[in-house]
Amino acid sequence: MRSLIIFLQQVNVEQKLKDAPDGQYQIGVLIGSFVPFIVLVGIAYALYYRAKKKEKI
Repeated sequence: MRSLIIFLQQVNVEQKLKDAPDGQYQIGVLIGSFVPFIVLVGIAYALYYRAKKKEKI
């Protein structure tokens, strides 16, 4: 089941950029592909900062 979910979540960005109707769509696809990564980095940093703050106390 897990492999099915991972398979469905994989997005071929290159294919979307090739089939893009215009340049603005391409920018949207690129931004949309980086947003999940940026959110995960933000969550990781928040958890790190919180753990570091607890360690000082």
